[in-house]
Amino acid sequence: MYRLALLMLLGDRSKYLMLVGGLTFSALLMTQQTAVFQGLLSWTTSHLRNMRASVWVVEARVEQVNETKALRDTDVNRVRSVRGVDYAVPMFQGVLKARASDGSDKQIQLIGLHGGSLVGRPPVVLRGRLEDLRLANTVVLDEVSAERLAAGRGRPLDIGDSFEINDREARVVAICRTERHFFGYPYVFCSYDQALQFAPRQRKMLSMILAEPKPGITPEKIAESIRRETGLNAYTTPEFERATNAWIWKNTGIPASFMTTIILGFVVGVAIAGQTFYSFVLENLRHLGALKAMGASNRLLSGMLMFQALTVGLIGYGIGLGLTAVFGLAVLPIGQPPFLLQPSSMVRTLVAILIICTLAALFGIRKVAKLEPAVVFRG
Repeated sequence: MYRLALLMLLGDRSKYLMLVGGLTFSALLMTQQTAVFQGLLSWTTSHLRNMRASVWVVEARVEQVNETKALRDTDVNRVRSVRGVDYAVPMFQGVLKARASDGSDKQIQLIGLHGGSLVGRPPVVLRGRLEDLRLANTVVLDEVSAERLAAGRGRPLDIGDSFEINDREARVVAICRTERHFFGYPYVFCSYDQALQFAPRQRKMLSMILAEPKPGITPEKIAESIRRETGLNAYTTPEFERATNAWIWKNTGIPASFMTTIILGFVVGVAIAGQTFYSFVLENLRHLGALKAMGASNRLLSGMLMFQALTVGLIGYGIGLGLTAVFGLAVLPIGQPPFLLQPSSMVRTLVAILIICTLAALFGIRKVAKLEPAVVFRG
């Protein structure tokens, strides 16, 4: 009987193609928008992956990783004195202006690392040595900054090239790879002492403190101890990521904008699939009535309709997911818009498509349940 249901579905080619097309569009819209939204959220927390640490200590009012409120220099020793802390080092982060090769000013994300340990170093070094940051006036560029600061040169900056940060010479000693920042600023790494020379002088220059627990002690426990004993805010990496995402949801319109589009994709899928499938059932009432007259139960006929709906749903989902992957591969070399297709997003879209198919099938099932077998004998 299910083979017969499949033949009925494929026999009406126009309805079949309309169902598959509507569900493909719905799956594409929901998956693509979710992937772009997840990619955007990953940009907001790129600091956590570009500057790796177990515990991030910040000023008490800081709620997310892109927010900077300066600390006192003495706060480093206060954190080091907390029981269970293995070491704690200062770090500078700030947006500064750098002069490109053509004389134009470019904004950069300057990161100052502790010169002795280089804790917070970028994860991937393509060329050069990070240890050379201990030399005077040296910096490490990521690929984006090497490209942008070379405007007018004809090639990206490389090891040995120099440029200016706040009218001070900066000599490139290495090229690294980082994840894109939410505001699009390219990363430039240097030592903490060098960052204080590059940056405009202020009363408090310390941006945050990176801490590591002693062996056998969890980062969560150390973060709690730092909060309790110093009054500063301390986050583990997962906690800081959740706090940043929560801040984005609470204080910006970005999530609402994407959720509106995703919900619209779901509604469009329900409307197209429901109307088309109901029309398909109406056109096949005589066939369904004949099956009912021959002894087919409502349960069997409902199962056939559900099978038909789920078949087109899975086909539409597969095509929509494939088109989303093609979109991701197309924007990957460009880097914009952000794109992060996670397995959880694919599962959520699949569940949404199955719900759409179930709702569409229910329209037909309700009609079939009321169907009188005698309809097959009417003219």
